[in-house]
Amino acid sequence: MDAAFIAECADFSLKPAIVEQFVSAVGPGDPLAVTVKAGGRLILVPKPKTPDEAMEVIRQYVGQAVVRVGLTQFPAGVGVKDASELKPDLIAPCENLRMGTKMFSKIMRIVSKWYGNPTSSEVLPQIFEDAVYAWNTGQFEGQSVFQAQDPGGTIFDRKEVSSDAADKPADATPSQSEGEPSDEEEVGSAGIRVDLSRIGGQK
Repeated sequence: MDAAFIAECADFSLKPAIVEQFVSAVGPGDPLAVTVKAGGRLILVPKPKTPDEAMEVIRQYVGQAVVRVGLTQFPAGVGVKDASELKPDLIAPCENLRMGTKMFSKIMRIVSKWYGNPTSSEVLPQIFEDAVYAWNTGQFEGQSVFQAQDPGGTIFDRKEVSSDAADKPADATPSQSEGEPSDEEEVGSAGIRVDLSRIGGQK
């Protein structure tokens, strides 16, 4: 993904490395992609060739099924009471990336809070993995992550982690709704020593 595109469009609270990993993990790479699921089953819809066709499919199914759209497969019905409120910028690549990364940064903070807001960089890959799972399912620990309130806070203390973040997921920073520049926080290169992958699934 182009660095200039990320810099212009992605939410400032996520570093480019994590934006790329997020889009790679959840998106099909097609800005016009529309995925429709009902009752956990995929509904086959015509592949949109134009933004207008994509919006037609989205409006047809929003409110009746789970509709994911664009580069980030953003949930089209979030915060919308009626299909007529949906705007074409939903599938515009830049706006879709902006909305998607803003929502994903909130989900990372939700997951991080559940882990006790750890300061060890070793937990970051697990937080990212669980956040991606929550993005794909819409749920984390029985909570609807898209409608949930942003807990705010930071994931890591700069002093606790190294500066080698080239190929690692980056962090999320305080609530994006505050609109203030985030501190530059670094992410370590250490791997996970203990597999915590399914600890979040236990009640």
